[in-house]
Amino acid sequence: MTGRGVLIPLALAQFLCSFAGSNMTVMISDISADLDTTVHGVQVTITLFLLVMAALMIPGGVLADRFGRRRCFTAGLAIYGLGAALSAFAPTLGILMLGNSILEGIGTALLIPPIYILTSLLCTGTAERATAFGAIMAAGGVGAAAGPLIGGVITTAVSWRASFAFQTVVVVLILVSSRRIRDPLPPDPARRIDVRGALLSASGLVLMVAGILAAATNLLVTLGLVVLGILLLAGFAVSARADERAGRRPLLSLGLFRNRVSDLGLLTQNLQWLLLMGISFVVAAYLQVEHGYSAIGTGVVFTAATAGLLVSSLAAGRLVRRHPRRTLVQAGFALTAAGIALLLLPGAAAVSAWALAPGLGLAGLGLGVMLTPSVDLVQSAFDERRQGEISGLSRCVSNLGSALGTAVAGTVLVLNPGGRGYGAAMVLLGVLALGGLAAAALLPREPVTPRG
Repeated sequence: MTGRGVLIPLALAQFLCSFAGSNMTVMISDISADLDTTVHGVQVTITLFLLVMAALMIPGGVLADRFGRRRCFTAGLAIYGLGAALSAFAPTLGILMLGNSILEGIGTALLIPPIYILTSLLCTGTAERATAFGAIMAAGGVGAAAGPLIGGVITTAVSWRASFAFQTVVVVLILVSSRRIRDPLPPDPARRIDVRGALLSASGLVLMVAGILAAATNLLVTLGLVVLGILLLAGFAVSARADERAGRRPLLSLGLFRNRVSDLGLLTQNLQWLLLMGISFVVAAYLQVEHGYSAIGTGVVFTAATAGLLVSSLAAGRLVRRHPRRTLVQAGFALTAAGIALLLLPGAAAVSAWALAPGLGLAGLGLGVMLTPSVDLVQSAFDERRQGEISGLSRCVSNLGSALGTAVAGTVLVLNPGGRGYGAAMVLLGVLALGGLAAAALLPREPVTPRG
């Protein structure tokens, strides 16, 4: 199958994983009532799914190198499908967490790195690669933005459980359509799997985000978990350095962080997905909990964001060929910040779908503009020998941003019930958007020269 031929199953897989991270935001009330839980319980479930993805994404890239991109992609889809099927029949919140948060999270961590590795290897020309990444990022962005609408329609028409049945069907379609994909590089059985590094990095990330979630109940526990998480991540860095000095290949080479362009690109990726998931969770929770919006009513409100993101994402490949990537990322953050400002206006807080639409549409437009150039910057900064590592790191950073968006913004919302929480969370997201704009200003104007 040619480079263009692989785009449909790969883009559909990215759509599915992004959809899974956002569609549950409109089911908060339905799941809470059905499984006798709380808004915080659903928030933890969503965040845990995103966090499992982030924590295991780097090991997922290593496994793709060792066992083959095609094989890991298929295995990830199978595990994801099993988790979706289990979630559809979950009798308790614990079983839902096992299916959605754990199994779907593990499956996603296995299948996402191969998507970006295969795209980088099969689409070698600058224009072709930009177009391919544009299509895949568009699918991911639309999945995240359209998740509330699609999830709302399915939940209202059938039930929240049908949304997971829908995901299972999509998994089968991807498996069938991807049968002709061929791995351009042979597996590397000698690729070392750094178990110690995987445990340290995963534990560190989990504890840090768990600490943020704990802020809703105990600030002392939050401080302890965050500090412990930082110490474990520091231990991971020390372990990786020791492996490199001893001539062993670590889970993640610290040399990846010596590329200034890639570092800035990773930072902007993290903030983009943090903003996307943060805005989605805050608006959805506020509408449902404070104003009694139904799942489909909440989803309809997000149509503006979906439209904005779809338009800009589909144009991303053409924009990357015509404009400096730095300019596009800057424009994206500026538009997103403006959208958040509109969402903070008194009319928007009064909860009118028409009042919320301009802000959501502008934020969606901004996010779609910058998703592709950020990924292109990071992936293009390294040659094909390091695509497994950088793909895993890139997706880890992006999914960590999604988890932080739900955890941080959601926790602010829980700590400040009513309009105060909505306003406080939006102000925080606005500040982070401006931080992303400042980071984007440091990106270079010229194309990146690949280096090993």
